[in-house]
Amino acid sequence: MRIRRTLAAVIATAALAGLGLTGAATATAAAASPAASPAESPTPGECEKGGGTVDFATNLCRGGTYNGQMVD
Repeated sequence: MRIRRTLAAVIATAALAGLGLTGAATATAAAASPAASPAESPTPGECEKGGGTVDFATNLCRGGTYNGQMVD
């Protein structure tokens, strides 16, 4: 009985550790994506989701993640 509990705990720990490593790799890759392609202009929706507002007079994103970038 004790062996079953130990084995179940080891399997559960390994499964949770695997999910944690996968989640960390995904989060790192997702965080690197916007910085990897600064040449692309954000859409108005992306500007607003990033915390900015679109200035349609100049086609610039004001504030947020895409501050100062031309809006596509």
